[in-house]
Amino acid sequence: MTDFMRWLYASYIRPQIEAGDRTGYELPFSLMTDLLDPDLQQKCSRLLEFYSAQAFLLGLRTGAGLCQFSQGSFGSTQPSI
Repeated sequence: MTDFMRWLYASYIRPQIEAGDRTGYELPFSLMTDLLDPDLQQKCSRLLEFYSAQAFLLGLRTGAGLCQFSQGSFGSTQPSI
């Protein structure tokens, strides 16, 4: 992962995840903090960092691909008079 992606995760992605609604996920989150030793918690956090960054990049590529597809398939996006 690049330094930019690490910064993006720490500055944007992780705060968004932490602020999200955890309804229905309370037990898994409490198990992670209560049952895992500090070393495993750190490794789990690194996995979350990796998967979050990959999902973010996938979203960017998917959005860019959909934009290109829609412009190529449907012609101009400008309304006709």
